[in-house]
Amino acid sequence: MACYGKIFATIFVVLNLKTFVEGAPQVPCYFIFGDSLLDNGNNNDLNTTAKANYPPYGVDFQDGRPTGRFTNGRNTADFLAEYLGFDHYIPPYASVKDSEMLKGVNYASGSAGIRNDSGSHLGDRIYLGRQLENHQATISRIANLVGNTTSAKKHLNKCLFIVGIGSNDYINNYLMPEIYPSSHLYTPTQYATALIDQYSQHLRTLYEDGARKVALFGLGKIGCIPAELQKHDTRRCVSSTNNAIQQFNSKLKSLVDDLNTNFPDAKFTYINMYSISSIIGPLSVFTRPCCNVLETMPEGQCVPGETPCFLRGIYLFYDNFHPTEIANRIATNRAYNALLPSDAYPMDIHHLIRTNNVVYDK
Repeated sequence: MACYGKIFATIFVVLNLKTFVEGAPQVPCYFIFGDSLLDNGNNNDLNTTAKANYPPYGVDFQDGRPTGRFTNGRNTADFLAEYLGFDHYIPPYASVKDSEMLKGVNYASGSAGIRNDSGSHLGDRIYLGRQLENHQATISRIANLVGNTTSAKKHLNKCLFIVGIGSNDYINNYLMPEIYPSSHLYTPTQYATALIDQYSQHLRTLYEDGARKVALFGLGKIGCIPAELQKHDTRRCVSSTNNAIQQFNSKLKSLVDDLNTNFPDAKFTYINMYSISSIIGPLSVFTRPCCNVLETMPEGQCVPGETPCFLRGIYLFYDNFHPTEIANRIATNRAYNALLPSDAYPMDIHHLIRTNNVVYDK
């Protein structure tokens, strides 16, 4: 662990940020696509074991009750809403009201992937293609509010869009050869290429639907999560898994260049969660989760009703897959305001939202 001075400076800034920034938001609207790292309740009523609407999830969130967030408190989507200056968290698509849609919607769904089948053994999930279909339904509802689709897309031109997805295409697909055939059909390089090809098509759809400022979150060190360590009976990160993840991240970063070249009226940026997760501030417990976890389906999630660890501020992981609130806060701060040049490419979110607004002209 290097760069201690910068790390502790970052921690000081992070821990002294207000819960919500006063004044008008830095963008008029903010839309979220992704998986359980960003989900804030979309899975609550789905027929799936991948849900977090029970204690001890949410023990540190506002009134201490679970909301469907897969952590003890706030997730990355929540912290980013704070940094952007919103006076509220972006509501989940499952319960959003028409009056709330103009400021944004969270479409993220636990166990969702780029591939439609990822996470299917856990039950229903809103994979990325379905999230985009939900967004198109949102656009229709916004069009009714502002007059027409053209006006709706002009509004969306000014919004921030974040997409954080792909983890389940590995954890709940490629790394489960006993259930999914993908690892028998593709080498890691071929699989990463196939994922990025499909991802690219989805992002082009998002652009066509009005998105002009888009932050793409890369994958973290999946080879270091407690689930992988237990699976391989080791205390060291699983290098074969991390090498596969790095191939995906490398191709995603190249995709950002392609998108920025092909769509000069938009700005896409890559958030390097792999790098960010390498330096995670004051946390000292990396290899085991804060809560006691289930050994049966949904394996690796918190045991319902059991009290989690007391010193949650020193744990990186809350369960076998998901970060604690403090880890989410530190990582989001670096995504928003990069600590190192490697944290974001070509810019962090703070600079992304300050790029010139463009106008939808179709």
